Amino acid sequence: MNKPLLLSWIAAIIATLGSLYFSEVLHFIPCTLCWYQRIFMYPLTIILGVAFYRNDQGIYRYVLPLSIIGMIVSGYHTLLQKLPYLQQFEMCTTGVPCSKDYINWLGFITIPLLAFIAFTIITISLFILARRQRA
Repeated sequence: MNKPLLLSWIAAIIATLGSLYFSEVLHFIPCTLCWYQRIFMYPLTIILGVAFYRNDQGIYRYVLPLSIIGMIVSGYHTLLQKLPYLQQFEMCTTGVPCSKDYINWLGFITIPLLAFIAFTIITISLFILARRQRA
């Protein structure tokens, strides 16, 4: 069994289901940056699932760019919510502001932070996979 690939797939599934739960069940309207994060996360659920099923050791070549870009977007989004100074550079001009906290568990856990954690888990798992592939 390929544990890094399985872990990355599970992280993508949880992140995808979590975002769908927030928007479809709790009716939180996604902001612009949330949509970008979804664009990078949703395909990972399918791609990583197929890669795990086929035991594709080289999938990191295709998935790492999506994961790293998603991690950068969600990291910026998290900083935008937590650092008031950055709100002057906010990209969301229509609809829900990107600085809005729908959830704030324990005073610091927000939706973009959850996405950042998922992208980080996927990225680290795929770097482990890449290192094993090269060895």
